[in-house]
Amino acid sequence: MGEVQVVVVGSLNMDLVARAPRLPVPGETLLGRTFSTVPGGKGANQAVAAARLGARTAMIGCVGDDAFGRQLRDGLMGDQVDCRGLRTASGLSSGVAIIVVDDSGRNGIVVVPGANGQLAPEDVDRSASLIAAARIVALQLEVPLATVEYAARMAKARGKLVVLNPAPAQLLPPGLIASADFLVPNEVEAAMLTGVPVDSVQSATEAARRLRALGAANVIVTLGERGVVAVTADGAQHFAASRVQAVDTTAAGDTFIGGFCAALAAGRTVTEAIAFAQAAAAISVTRPGAQTSIPFEREVTSP
Repeated sequence: MGEVQVVVVGSLNMDLVARAPRLPVPGETLLGRTFSTVPGGKGANQAVAAARLGARTAMIGCVGDDAFGRQLRDGLMGDQVDCRGLRTASGLSSGVAIIVVDDSGRNGIVVVPGANGQLAPEDVDRSASLIAAARIVALQLEVPLATVEYAARMAKARGKLVVLNPAPAQLLPPGLIASADFLVPNEVEAAMLTGVPVDSVQSATEAARRLRALGAANVIVTLGERGVVAVTADGAQHFAASRVQAVDTTAAGDTFIGGFCAALAAGRTVTEAIAFAQAAAAISVTRPGAQTSIPFEREVTSP
């Protein structure tokens, strides 16, 4: 391991997934078909993706002192993610997502942030040396916003590239948008941040232009099977998606972000990094689960 290239500041959740014929109604007990525990959380997913897709990666986050916390840490370490910035919060549960999926693929989800809610600016300070060594800092919104803002400010002050994935969708303080070298929302998040209904390449381009006007240096809107729209200082560009048979889109966005960060860290151009990230995300949707679906660099044939 050389120096860290990508630092992810964010969330770790254990996904508890039950499959049942349909979603239960209040007061009802249903017999389910299968149950699985799958490591997830946007931060951890992006860290695993960046590591598998070629970057030396570190994670700054917070888990509980429970069995899930140990599993989440062990999982990251198994993917060679540097966990020095991962704090165990005593007396708290790790973050969990309790997910019921019915036979038609619809789901109901309850997310309990647990220890993720305790990730504080002090945690970022304690790991300042990781950020100082890295090229790229990746952020999402499943941990307290004040911590995300703090990490973004620290990264900018040290001349790092900030990749901000504004998910789950919420309104952002203007300073945070302006701190993003790359703001990477999906359709829902782009619409929430701009008020533009995003349902086409054209409307995505318009939303991205507005986000650049709000201060983001570059904006990349991910549109699922419609591909990706990037608006940079060089103008707007649309990248078509490759056609695949999707099985499970969980963590496709996180795979894209991780792949994009890994490619940028390796010195690729923005255009090359987007194409590489798209190729990785296309593989991930053909496999079930969150981290279980993320491919390795050797599996991605780079365009």
